[in-house]
Amino acid sequence: MDSPLSPATLPGGPTAEERTVAMLAHLITFMSSFIGPLVIYLVKKDESAFVGDQAKEVLNFHFSALIYAIVALLSCFILIGFVLVPALAIFVFVVTIVGAIRAYEGKIFRYPLCIRFL
Repeated sequence: MDSPLSPATLPGGPTAEERTVAMLAHLITFMSSFIGPLVIYLVKKDESAFVGDQAKEVLNFHFSALIYAIVALLSCFILIGFVLVPALAIFVFVVTIVGAIRAYEGKIFRYPLCIRFL
C-alpha cells in the first residue's frame, strides 16, 4: 500500500525536531503504551504531516498488537499460545526499534501486520 505521504508532500524532508518527535512516538510506547503516541498525534498532527503520520502508524500498530496479544493469550488454552506470546513480544519490540530508527532517519515507516484503524 502506498504511503499517504510522498516525497512531494515533504519538501526538503522532515526537520531534525520532527524526526526526533516521530522517533519518540515510536519509543514512548515502551513506557506508556498508546497514551504517549496518542498525545503526540493530537498535538502535532496539524503542525507536521510527518510526525502525525508516524504517530498514527504507531497507534495503529499497537492497537493491532493488542488484538494479537489477546488472541495469543486465549490460544494458551490449546498450548500454542505459550509459543505465540513470547514470539509476539519479541516481534513488537524489534519492529518498534526499527520504526524509531527509520523515523529518526526521516523515512516513512510502515509496520508489518498492521491493521489501519485510523
